[in-house]
Amino acid sequence: MRWVWLLVALAVAAVPLSERELDGRLGRFRAQEEVLYVWSGEHLRRMAPGFKNLLADLYWLRTIQYYGGRRALAREKRYDLLEPLVNITTSLDPTFDVAYRYGAVFLSEPYPAGAGNPKAGIALLRKGVERNPDAWLLWQYLGFFQFLYTGDAAAAASDLMQGAARPGAPRWLSTLAAELLTRRGERDAARSIWRSLFESPEEPIRQMAVVNLQRLDALDLAGELTAAAAVFRQQRGRNPAGWEELRALRLVRGKPVDPAGHPFSYDTASGVFAVARESPLWSVSMNGVAPRADWGRAARQNTAAQPSEKSVAIEIPKPQKTDAGR
Repeated sequence: MRWVWLLVALAVAAVPLSERELDGRLGRFRAQEEVLYVWSGEHLRRMAPGFKNLLADLYWLRTIQYYGGRRALAREKRYDLLEPLVNITTSLDPTFDVAYRYGAVFLSEPYPAGAGNPKAGIALLRKGVERNPDAWLLWQYLGFFQFLYTGDAAAAASDLMQGAARPGAPRWLSTLAAELLTRRGERDAARSIWRSLFESPEEPIRQMAVVNLQRLDALDLAGELTAAAAVFRQQRGRNPAGWEELRALRLVRGKPVDPAGHPFSYDTASGVFAVARESPLWSVSMNGVAPRADWGRAARQNTAAQPSEKSVAIEIPKPQKTDAGR
């Protein structure tokens, strides 16, 4: 038996050398030669009706070997057969969860680490959720890929909400959907999700919903203040020195504060108001940097028992021209 194991070890060691030799001889023509051996998944299902799952496992192993060999050993890193191999695997076994998820990663990874084809990766995940509608993890991956590779926050949030509605799905899928919408400025849709989450019987989820509704209100108020500053600039030919000058022209009434009671920050050079870093409502989705470590604690201290339709700490009337601004 020892000589058998010796032969196996020698054969395994020869694989990389053989792979490199084939690459050197076949070069860019290798994919065309390999594709002659690939059949469709439906064809294989009809050929071996009792061995579909076994064939799916074998084709998945071949997919991993092909991807690993292309990535690690091939001089010319081409992934021509990756998409058909993964599709054959998932056609043989439509419930092969891992093949959908990792296959989408292999297809979507930027070249040369992957095929650089996120459209095919998203299509594979879409195929997975169509055949496994209750697989919330596939919905999660689909939402992630939609956001990361297409930037379509609305589509990503829709997929995440689909996943959140499936049995056993974690609650944070809904909160993530709302966060993506907030990042893309789609506040009305995000607000709708947070209001639905406020109906949760779980108090931590309700408190999170209150805080995030107030965050959205703060963003709206900051935008209204910035718009008022633009009106001031049109009238006076410069940015206001601060909110006091806006009040002098009756563009705002009272000291502008966010729903947590903190004044807004203001950049005189750009004329832009924003949620202040000192506010418990400041977060990554607003400013593109990491939130404060005490955000959660400070937010809980400032949340109300019930969220309003829209928390308004100041009233900003529609801008009107005044005699002083002419």
